[in-house]
Amino acid sequence: MARPTRRGTAAAAACWLAVVAAVLAVSSAAAAGKKYRAVFNFGDSLVDAGNLVTEGIPDYLATARPPYGQTYFGYPTGRCSDGRLLIDFIAQDLGLPLLPPSKAKNATFAQGANFAITGATALDTEFFEKRGLGKTVWNSGSLFTQIQWLRDIKPSLCHNDQECKDFFAKSLFVVGEFGGNDYNAPLFAGKDLGEAYNLMPHVVQGISDGVEQLIAEGAKDLIVPGVMPSGCFPVYLTMYKEPKEGYGSRSGCLKRFNTFSWVHNSMLKRALEKLRAKHPGVRIIYGDYFTPVVQFLLHPEKQPPRACCGAPGTGPYNFNLTAKCGEPGATACADPKTHWSWDGIHLTEAAYGHIARGWLHGPFADQPIVL
Repeated sequence: MARPTRRGTAAAAACWLAVVAAVLAVSSAAAAGKKYRAVFNFGDSLVDAGNLVTEGIPDYLATARPPYGQTYFGYPTGRCSDGRLLIDFIAQDLGLPLLPPSKAKNATFAQGANFAITGATALDTEFFEKRGLGKTVWNSGSLFTQIQWLRDIKPSLCHNDQECKDFFAKSLFVVGEFGGNDYNAPLFAGKDLGEAYNLMPHVVQGISDGVEQLIAEGAKDLIVPGVMPSGCFPVYLTMYKEPKEGYGSRSGCLKRFNTFSWVHNSMLKRALEKLRAKHPGVRIIYGDYFTPVVQFLLHPEKQPPRACCGAPGTGPYNFNLTAKCGEPGATACADPKTHWSWDGIHLTEAAYGHIARGWLHGPFADQPIVL
């Protein structure tokens, strides 16, 4: 059998993701979108739809410059991707409009709001400051801060506690992912992975506590995502060098970092099981980011852990800390659908769309959002 060329492999990958995009573009017959009156989303840069830029665009913020947003919107929106995010696909599949950033001026939140903001953590800033990690946390709004933002807009959604509980009972709550930025605090400070492991029980407990607060507000349907396999991302592959045996033989990912992500997800699943037992009238879904990202790398038309938008750095990952996507020296690939990694840290629209469908209809959730 002839060995596939790089061009052939890229074309096959493009074809595969194009099919995924086409399927996502078709409205689900069951659209069960009528089931939910609204969607409320919490999280970090993976699902931030512009909260970080509602007060203006900071000069340092490369993610608010072209080519971000090029695929769907045609201009940067504050989303850290070439187009739509996972939460955008979820809203559209459910027949709802794209969720407005909760900080947007003159926005209506009758059908939901997006509280996510770039840099968000599960734990509050004070937690990191007490551990000498305050300078490495860019905490624009922790999970608990975002929940308070929800409480702040409640008067525009409902008029009394019972009305609010009824409204939230007919809404979908997407809680995360959270944890990535918490763990980056020690890692980006140059500390060993063991320091990140020490944070893990606190992070998982923080997520669990946040879910309980939302249940107390009246949430009945929640999806709580785990973290992605961090060892597969160009940012980590560029920052950390391992001996040959430290990389997955098929995936090329950093094994010890993927093991770390897997352990977090296992702990989170156990915490969610406890919450289900405690709140039998509430549907709590686990959303899987880990499996689909690994599958991107192991798919027959293998997509390497290479950023679509970036600049040559150390290794074959097209990621350079001094020339990140949106900064001078960085360029975007011709067709983002041929990549799962957009900028070495976040995913492409095509990848987000594929994962969103797996949460909505299976198999990337322990039960589909749409039943």
